[in-house]
Amino acid sequence: MKKLLCLVFAALMLALCACGSGKSTPKRPAVTSSERQFTAPAEGDTIAIFTTSQGEIRAVLYPDTAPMAVYNFAGLARIGYYDSTVFWRTQYGFAVQGGDATGTGTGGSTIWSNNAYPAEVDPGLKHYAGALCAAFATGGERTGGNSQFYFVQALPDSVDEAQLQALAQNGYTQEQIDAYAAAGGLPYLDNTDTVFGQVYEGMNVVDKLAGVKTIDSEDGADTCRPFDSSDVTIEHITIATYPGPTTEELAAQWAAEVDDESAVG
Repeated sequence: MKKLLCLVFAALMLALCACGSGKSTPKRPAVTSSERQFTAPAEGDTIAIFTTSQGEIRAVLYPDTAPMAVYNFAGLARIGYYDSTVFWRTQYGFAVQGGDATGTGTGGSTIWSNNAYPAEVDPGLKHYAGALCAAFATGGERTGGNSQFYFVQALPDSVDEAQLQALAQNGYTQEQIDAYAAAGGLPYLDNTDTVFGQVYEGMNVVDKLAGVKTIDSEDGADTCRPFDSSDVTIEHITIATYPGPTTEELAAQWAAEVDDESAVG
């Protein structure tokens, strides 16, 4: 256990330092695994389609293992809460975080009159690259989730041999260890944060979001805050069932909605 804690601390330090590192687009291998998160969605599965300034991201959601996180996220998406908000944190090699209407990372809301919901940690879901996870407001107590979420953007080589050995010693299955070795991820968050989805299409867009120009602090440190909010805008999040509408069909739907609103106005 002491060895694992040391590895966790080292990994956290690497994550904090990742903001100032080079932001070249990573080459991600195709991951072959029986792990649920690397299995193609089935027809009828709930999905979220993120239309962003960098392109489209599609993620399958897991209401069976994280019902409150999914219900809250989907409910907010359906009422347009996330429309025109930004990814306020773009930390290359770590995560891309959004879902705060204030764009600062200190806010957030829920469909339950802003009351937080409890963590829903499932041993079968891990923080592999591409995981969609519930987040907490920066500076607040970790008492529950709100509207904020993040995509794990860890690099393929982010979990080294020592960490893999520690995972084996702490009860991870061989499939989970192999998946971390192939995809990369943030295993030290597995027992703290809720995983409620997984990207199955558009991981290259997550990488683009993580690689945007960021603001330096007065002492030259990277704040991981985007320089230009137009680079990291969430235009809309559509909740659908797999396979969902095509990009062209989504565009047509939005155009029709705009026409309807104009007619009413």
